[in-house]
Amino acid sequence: MIEISLMALAVLVALLSFGVPLPYCFGGALMFMHTFGGATMKGTMLWGFGQLANPVLLCIPLFVFAGAIMSESGIAKSLLDFVNIFVGRVRGGLGVVASVSCAIIGAISGSGMTGVAATGPLLIPEMAEKGYPRGYATALVANSSLLGLLIPPSVTMIIYGWVTDTSILACFLATVGPGLLIMTLFAVVNMVQCRKFPLVLEESKPMKELIREAGSRTFVALPALVMPVIILGGIYGGIMTPTEAAAVGVMYAIPVGVLVYRGLTWSKFLRAAKDAATAIGAIMVMIVFSLMLSQIFVMEDIPQALVEGIFTITQNKVLLLILVNFLLFFIGMIVNDITSIILTAPLLLPLMEAIGISPVHFAAIIGVNTAMGGVTPPYASILYLGVRIGNVEFTDVIKPAMTLILFGYLPVVFLTSFWPELSLTLPRLMGY
Repeated sequence: MIEISLMALAVLVALLSFGVPLPYCFGGALMFMHTFGGATMKGTMLWGFGQLANPVLLCIPLFVFAGAIMSESGIAKSLLDFVNIFVGRVRGGLGVVASVSCAIIGAISGSGMTGVAATGPLLIPEMAEKGYPRGYATALVANSSLLGLLIPPSVTMIIYGWVTDTSILACFLATVGPGLLIMTLFAVVNMVQCRKFPLVLEESKPMKELIREAGSRTFVALPALVMPVIILGGIYGGIMTPTEAAAVGVMYAIPVGVLVYRGLTWSKFLRAAKDAATAIGAIMVMIVFSLMLSQIFVMEDIPQALVEGIFTITQNKVLLLILVNFLLFFIGMIVNDITSIILTAPLLLPLMEAIGISPVHFAAIIGVNTAMGGVTPPYASILYLGVRIGNVEFTDVIKPAMTLILFGYLPVVFLTSFWPELSLTLPRLMGY
């Protein structure tokens, strides 16, 4: 049966390579398993659609909706202005603003797409005007936006916790360390790269005027800064579940966008709702098809066969972790983050547990790899979105994007895999 399953995966990869829409790719693999593997399509479909009734999944559309409202209402702009006051006059400071702002926005929306959509139209033209190459600015914003997949609450960690029956709060905490480290490395890489750019810096202001301006922008940004405090504080304080926190985030963002920042008009609200609904529809279709395929693999004992097959090659923990990282990176290059996690987490978790890697530690490993895959061609959905928003050629973006991946993501992938304390310290402090 493992031969049939491998052929089904080959069908999936082939369809993806030809640019077939994701649901049809998984549908083709499912039909192959149904035809040659003996899987009962009716039972699998009933099981798959039944899984969508899980209340945990409700927080995904709510977080995406909250992120869309942020993009339309001016909340994101107030956060950018707040961060910019502290580093905007430093050479390369605007690039640091990109990384930090995307981390803050990711802590609210849990989505990499939101970071690009909310900060790209504001930051990319501003960076280009200040002397940054437009391709570099687009690459930095796109890469930094993926911090939304690591800084909690993260949609990918919700999915991982759901499909592996692992504490979602523990998964949130596991990716904080890697996420903050990547943000720091991006800031360092940016400062080094900016030495060769003809940047235009803002004029220095007297300390008294600077303090007054900082106080003013902090006051303006305060309602936006309260949002992640409410969401994260509610989740980690045990006051709210992630789903309830997502609902509170939406209910908070609407009046703040309408009454405080006055950027959320009725037409913008409808546009945000439409964009969120479109994104959620695509996500849910991908979830149900990828769930069905992964369930067939589990029913056919493919994970156990995979563990036994790999152990016949090597039982060395270091080599196995390297192999798993390469596999996750490759899959992240051809499918999106949610699909990658649903497809690989149930398959690889038994192998990880067999070599002593806990489900929480594996959450951080798979989270960093899938985030990196979002800006790595050929899939690179976040990078392509950044190219459209930045109005720049892909060839101008790919070199700086690969630089950020090489010196930002790649070191953290190996640190997360071979230094468990990076991802497990916070969960252990919280009792997980």
